[in-house]
Amino acid sequence: MKYDFFAFIGRMKYIVRWSLMRNSERENIQEHSHMVAVIAHALGLIRRDVFGGDCDPNEQAAIALFHDAGEILTGDLPTPIKYHSRRIKKAYDEVEALACSKLLATLPEELRASYSNLFEAAEDSARYELVKSADKISAYIKCVEERKAGNREFASAEKSTRRALEENPLPEVRYFMEHFMDAFEKNLDELGTIED
Repeated sequence: MKYDFFAFIGRMKYIVRWSLMRNSERENIQEHSHMVAVIAHALGLIRRDVFGGDCDPNEQAAIALFHDAGEILTGDLPTPIKYHSRRIKKAYDEVEALACSKLLATLPEELRASYSNLFEAAEDSARYELVKSADKISAYIKCVEERKAGNREFASAEKSTRRALEENPLPEVRYFMEHFMDAFEKNLDELGTIED
């Protein structure tokens, strides 16, 4: 039997984020998921190697790679709509869960449990907190990049996202913001040199 799962995953590149805003550089959920995975992996390493916590950074990266997979079938619902009310958020969560179930059904039976474990991580706050924070950091980076490109469309989003990150209680998030975020303000010539 033939399966469609990875062909669906490949279509993540067609789902555009920030659709209600003018973008200087469009971002799709495939690009976004990659950046979230990179940051979630880093947060996992920070938890384990800096703070001595119990964490599997590779699992965090894998969860992040699929954290928006349901949007392949639902599209990316803009944040102001998704969080307008608890009722809308609950209904959207149900639609997204159904979309994830449909995607999982496109896998061979023997692989479904493993992928389901990644898809359902959002339901376990302890397993998902670093990915959720990485998602927020990725959104903040997007806002910074848009501002640097001269696009004021993201000014409010940048301010509110920065505030949410500053209020985030996780030490891993503070560590990332203190040690890595300023570099996103630099242009290529200002970034550190790579030596032989």
